[in-house]
Amino acid sequence: MADRDDGEILALVRDFVDREVRPQARDLEAADAYPEQLIEQMKQLGFFGLLVPEEYGGVAATTATFAAVSAELARGWMSLSGAIGGHSVICYLLHKFGTDAQRRRYLPALATGATRATMALTEPGGGSDLQAMRTRAEPQATGGYLLSGTKTWISNAAHAGLFGVLCRTDPGADPSHRGMSVLLVEPGPDVSVSDKLGKLGYRGVEACEVVFDDVAVPAEAVLGERSGEGWAQMMRGLEIGRIQVAARAVGVAQAALDDATSYAQQRTAFGRPIWQHQGVGNLLADMATKVQAARLLMIDAAAVVDEGRRADMEAGMAKLFASEIAMQVALDAMRVHGGAGYSTDLDIQRYFRDAPLMIIGEGTNEIQRNVIAAQWIARHPL
Repeated sequence: MADRDDGEILALVRDFVDREVRPQARDLEAADAYPEQLIEQMKQLGFFGLLVPEEYGGVAATTATFAAVSAELARGWMSLSGAIGGHSVICYLLHKFGTDAQRRRYLPALATGATRATMALTEPGGGSDLQAMRTRAEPQATGGYLLSGTKTWISNAAHAGLFGVLCRTDPGADPSHRGMSVLLVEPGPDVSVSDKLGKLGYRGVEACEVVFDDVAVPAEAVLGERSGEGWAQMMRGLEIGRIQVAARAVGVAQAALDDATSYAQQRTAFGRPIWQHQGVGNLLADMATKVQAARLLMIDAAAVVDEGRRADMEAGMAKLFASEIAMQVALDAMRVHGGAGYSTDLDIQRYFRDAPLMIIGEGTNEIQRNVIAAQWIARHPL
């Protein structure tokens, strides 16, 4: 896929979603079944290497194209977009901050999906307060670290061949974020992954608790040239992550809008299609406007990243707005469908269950508002 242009990539994704994903997503989701066959097809199509440079076997897609692909996958089934989310953030971090040796070691296998990666940030009781994390990597006389701690709600944990673990390598640092590093940790006997946690939505792809029990980690596992830079690195990575979550929300909202649009033209009431009734027509008009606005915020945030500029405010805006409208559009699509929308025989209820994840994931929307406000003031001083 590396030699394709953006239009060809998106056409490829749309065809995959319409031909392979949508016909079986409802059954896989209802069974909470891991989509092994679809994941394998995604590997073959190059979706796991979107943010990997071509020299390492990747696609080297722009952030804008990565976001658009993520939205298309979510239009088919949000869980598939989640399967490339944290993986792609780790690819980005390795490309942006990794040493030459780290890039050579990991990126070729990550590009093909032969190795899958995931972020390990959230801790039990910690949530979005990453600076309160307790996971520590104690320096050893040998030059490496001994990693201990628990992370939770880690997507794709059971299938991960590489964990990007944000942890404290210098607990005495002041401020505390200067003592954090990202460690590149491979599975082993001292890394325990729980059974998948039960979830309201985002089913099929697992989220697990991961315990690092005195894991011996070599010094070269620290992302980049030196320790203590993990907080700044991960904040840049989360810009990508939040754009991707915005894209997932756009995809879910688009799917709900598409289904509502079709139903409103097919269903009749009082002698005419229901979209011609003002109550339903107004819903469709508002839904379409919200989805378009969310997509444009997503595109804007991705463009800022592609220009090499700081994008925490733009990514936060995209994630905040897109996730909130995904929830509203899913609910409004249910209103358009009436009683049928409440049935498990249709996909509307799945969109409604998937949408809340984007509101609370990758930093809650309350956190996004804090980030947006701080950056807005910083960019508009008196």
